[in-house]
Amino acid sequence: MPTKMKEKMKLIASIVIAMFITQGLVGQSTSWNVDPSHSSIGFSVDHLVISETVGEFNQYEMDIRSDDSNFTDASFEIIIKAESIDTKDADRDKHLRSADFFDVEQFPEITFVGKRFKKVEGKSYKVTGDLTIHGITKSVEFDAEFGGIVNDPWGGVRAGLKLWGEIDRYDFGLKYNSVLEAGGLAIGQEVRIACRLELIKG
Repeated sequence: MPTKMKEKMKLIASIVIAMFITQGLVGQSTSWNVDPSHSSIGFSVDHLVISETVGEFNQYEMDIRSDDSNFTDASFEIIIKAESIDTKDADRDKHLRSADFFDVEQFPEITFVGKRFKKVEGKSYKVTGDLTIHGITKSVEFDAEFGGIVNDPWGGVRAGLKLWGEIDRYDFGLKYNSVLEAGGLAIGQEVRIACRLELIKG
């Protein structure tokens, strides 16, 4: 093959490789910002065996990126300020922030790094990722429902997402409890997670 032809082929190959690299860098370039006024990160746990205590975290940040209309390529990280826990009881919240539970001075953040956002069927999804609480990281899987993408009345684009599931708080070192006179534990071991997120395309 003549030298000029070889050089031309090398140039074409370089352009093709550069295109693939560029596409890779562009992938998941669309960011989505959480709308806190239409979102919540909540939880519930059994109390005295007969009922539930509910709460939520009021301060959190999210880095969510997806270019796909069904979010199957989504990558995301959620950072929750543990100190922002709110169960509508100041004394209980103070106890939850203490070393008996979240120990927010030593472990100020709860994080979830999404690894996979898999469509099951219709609007049903499975989300897997690494959840870190109290300095301990575990792989978890949540059920999810993707509400879709719409144009809002203010010229923006929004997406809706719900995640829910259960975790064992003992797995994360949150083992404080007390035993009732009739038997059983005052605070449930399983914690139910429920997140409702409305995202704005950024």
